[in-house]
Amino acid sequence: MLQLKNVDVCYGSFKALNEISMTVNSGELVVLLGANGAGKSSLFNTLSGLNKPTAGDIEFEGKRLNGLRPSAIVDAGIVQCAEGRKLFPQMSVQQNLMLGAYVHRRDKQGNRRRYKEILEMFPILEEKAEQPAGSLSGGQQQMVAIGRAMMSRPRLLMLDEPSLGLAPLIVRQMFQTIQQINSLGTTVLLAEQNAFAALKIASRAYVMENGRLVMEGDREAMLGNEKVREAYIGA
Repeated sequence: MLQLKNVDVCYGSFKALNEISMTVNSGELVVLLGANGAGKSSLFNTLSGLNKPTAGDIEFEGKRLNGLRPSAIVDAGIVQCAEGRKLFPQMSVQQNLMLGAYVHRRDKQGNRRRYKEILEMFPILEEKAEQPAGSLSGGQQQMVAIGRAMMSRPRLLMLDEPSLGLAPLIVRQMFQTIQQINSLGTTVLLAEQNAFAALKIASRAYVMENGRLVMEGDREAMLGNEKVREAYIGA
């Protein structure tokens, strides 16, 4: 579904991504592990078209993405839910959600149906629909951010640190929702520092350090790997 071949990204003289080669197959939930500054967000921004590769190729469902505008990449089926939520705080929850449907703005019936599905996934957002998004709790704002991304009808959903700053109970609920989204047919690429919770729902995982992919494996192999446990999970 998604394939990266020797992708480099530079910010001036600094190489943020170095020979990244990875695959995400249709229907998978793949976790990208790494500390702050490892390059996870740079990779996501490159897949979204916000960064341009200086070398290598990115293909999605057989189509080369290099050089495409971010809007064209969304239209192709790749949608990012960015770290920090990036909501419009003064706009209502409903308005924030409907912004995600812009790429499908001509399909009004389909957007209404999708909006209903999002409210079924996050029932609390129905009663908050007219409230400013900035007035919601952190967990509710993350629901809006994920819901907005889902309004774009992604085939590949990229989630960048969705558990960041959330209470443990909300984190558990969030990972259950991510697992549900995947089980309903959306392929997920999840960047997370909460390694144990992420690996519990993953198909496979990659470990990223200093702009490079340094390890990969399936869920059981990564959970049982001593280096992974020491670095990201703990004893």
